[in-house]
Amino acid sequence: MQTIVITGGTDGIGRALALHQLRRGAHVVAVGSTSAKGEALLAEADALSASGRVDFLRADLTSVGAAQDLASAIEDTCARVDGLVLCAQRYRLFGPRTVTAEGFEHSFALAYLSRYVLGHRLRSVLESAPCPVIVNVGTPGVPLGRVHWDDLQLTRRYGGTRATLQSFRANDLLGAAFPELYPDTPIRYIGYNPGVVSTGMPRHLPQPLRALVTAVFTVAATSADKAAAPIAALLETPPDAAFSAYRGTRRLPLDTRPFRKEDALRLHTLTRGLVDAISPAPREE
Repeated sequence: MQTIVITGGTDGIGRALALHQLRRGAHVVAVGSTSAKGEALLAEADALSASGRVDFLRADLTSVGAAQDLASAIEDTCARVDGLVLCAQRYRLFGPRTVTAEGFEHSFALAYLSRYVLGHRLRSVLESAPCPVIVNVGTPGVPLGRVHWDDLQLTRRYGGTRATLQSFRANDLLGAAFPELYPDTPIRYIGYNPGVVSTGMPRHLPQPLRALVTAVFTVAATSADKAAAPIAALLETPPDAAFSAYRGTRRLPLDTRPFRKEDALRLHTLTRGLVDAISPAPREE
């Protein structure tokens, strides 16, 4: 039986993918921040007669320490992990800059640092699987945003959109760095852009933008179930390359600026220093 770990696994694409994997007989570890949504997922699993194959782990992934604790809990309970799907995201496009208890800008912490910690820390249990895969759900292929090397925490020119886009570009580099750091790993690392998906994101927007985005989603967005299907296919039959990136079903070229190896390794070094300042570094055996 395969074990699939999904962050953001109680809502949107993550929830849809969790239910898909349960239907096909996998063991799912769904990570979320809200107990009510976790309990709702467990109830849905029970309706599928899959209650014995799902675990809900509550974690605040804005915290590096919590991400490390989550990785330890998964290592302690799962002999192997066949797939790690990184979906946790909460858009904060408006409002003032928010800093976590550990001093990190919110989007950078949740959408990037947690993914960095989990991908590196869970490498050993992933490598115990016959065909391990990491899918990092973001926006590869979208030429917007950049990594602000001189101010990663955006202390000087903060904007919610700027912060969100930086986290996505950092995740492009996170994937590009993985095979450079672990050239012999069997893990297939995939950056995946699902396109416009109908999720609960508009709920966090102010009016009248909330109504506008909701209307656009109604017309143009695909459902979470449909968006999860290509991810499920990649988990089942991953590409041969150590790192690949997709926008929908279209495979993206990697010889472009968003995936530059020099930048990927530079960001890894900087991130390792940030993580080390909070807790023990991700294991690199």
